[in-house]
Amino acid sequence: MDIKLICDSLCDIPDELYDKEYLEIVPLTLILDGKEYRDNIDITKEEFYQRALKSSEIPKTSQATYMQFKEVFDKAMEEGKKVICITGASTKSGTYQSAILAKNDTDGPIHVFDTEQLSLGAGQYVVRACDMIDEGISYEELLDNLEGLRESVSILFAPASFDFLKKSGRVPLSTAILGNMLSIKPIFIMEKGEIALEAKVRGIKKLVSKLVDTVIEKNEKYLSEITLMVGYGSNLENFAKLNEEIEKRLKDKVKKIVYTKGGACICSHTGPDIVAISYSK
Repeated sequence: MDIKLICDSLCDIPDELYDKEYLEIVPLTLILDGKEYRDNIDITKEEFYQRALKSSEIPKTSQATYMQFKEVFDKAMEEGKKVICITGASTKSGTYQSAILAKNDTDGPIHVFDTEQLSLGAGQYVVRACDMIDEGISYEELLDNLEGLRESVSILFAPASFDFLKKSGRVPLSTAILGNMLSIKPIFIMEKGEIALEAKVRGIKKLVSKLVDTVIEKNEKYLSEITLMVGYGSNLENFAKLNEEIEKRLKDKVKKIVYTKGGACICSHTGPDIVAISYSK
């Protein structure tokens, strides 16, 4: 195996990928209640959910550094590897730039790939890259195929309430209070590095239905070809409802479905009580 796959922890991926011998994850730093933690190393996702929900402060994230990438790039070059480094969106984090700076100071075959996505959206590229590496695809073909995914990769995500967004100041206090009173659920979409409001619905039943409706509408011409990633955080009840909807309407109609818990990086901004779906052709 001559390919070394590297990603940052902005890419949320299924647990089973962590054991891939060719994959290495460079963690961002989380700042919670004045203490720093390496994402998913010094603190687990579950520990983060619990602490973040109890804390009066909003967690913060700090980008992965030049030295973190430089160390893993140097090691890969010493081992004779060809590197593909997949990062979260350059529009939302300086982590991509850290990787570029480290690449420019390292001799050897290193390609840094900006996913223009976060969380499950960025994770789509890692999942698909692992599938292709396991199939024995060449380094050059892998790069071409990853680039070809850009037009079809998106993520839809929905915080369960406005509570965390209210604390962070990302929505006005009056909007948050009214939204919670009326059980209004916002659905956001991320495409090509930018996040926009996709829809607003009332109640969890309409939320999970709208998420699946949107996946079908945006992929109706090639639904059987898509890889679906389903993400969730601390709100297991909402995830169970979403999963039930997916099982009923998408099982056996898409190419692949994988599940993962939302990482601390994305949940620092949305709150741990989140559900999400990403897809790629």
